[in-house]
Amino acid sequence: MKNVIFDLGGVLIDWDPALAFADVFTDRAAAEAWMARIDFPAWNRLQDGGRSFAEGLAAARAEHGDEARHLAGYLAGFPLTIEKTVPGSWEVAEALLARNLPLYAITNWAAETWPHALELHPRLGDLFRDILVSGQVGALKPAPAIFRLLMDRNGLAARDCIFIDDSPANVEGARVLGMDGILFTGAEALGVELARRGLF
Repeated sequence: MKNVIFDLGGVLIDWDPALAFADVFTDRAAAEAWMARIDFPAWNRLQDGGRSFAEGLAAARAEHGDEARHLAGYLAGFPLTIEKTVPGSWEVAEALLARNLPLYAITNWAAETWPHALELHPRLGDLFRDILVSGQVGALKPAPAIFRLLMDRNGLAARDCIFIDDSPANVEGARVLGMDGILFTGAEALGVELARRGLF
């Protein structure tokens, strides 16, 4: 039996970080320009890797000075960034579950914002047998460690796993370990790929 491992952000949950700063920037372009100036993606990746929000805020202030001040409201605004779901993806996951396929998830997600995901999308706790959150375990995709940890925790073999992610680098990281990998480009295409494997 195949084990299907989902990424969450960009696959099931539509993450839009600019929305966290909507109370500061009324214009989206201005918010995105500010995020680029402080290199928000790099800052956020360290948060996903296990850095605390307090440490992250201090680091941003040390590097960018007063320009980083808006990050102070990120935790409070975070729920706004994950309210929407990716069209069709949950239905695919539900269909796999109905076929009694074991579902798991690996997500690059900060420990301090993860509770918001479970609150806004409580079905996560029922769909998946195990969810590995990078910020909780201190390992990030596409590094081998986070894939191996999920397999070790659940007694899985790489050859029996299919990994789904919207990041080519993460899909390749899974393939290097011997997993089958599917690059997510939309729910319809995912259904086609799963059908090709006899799972959908």
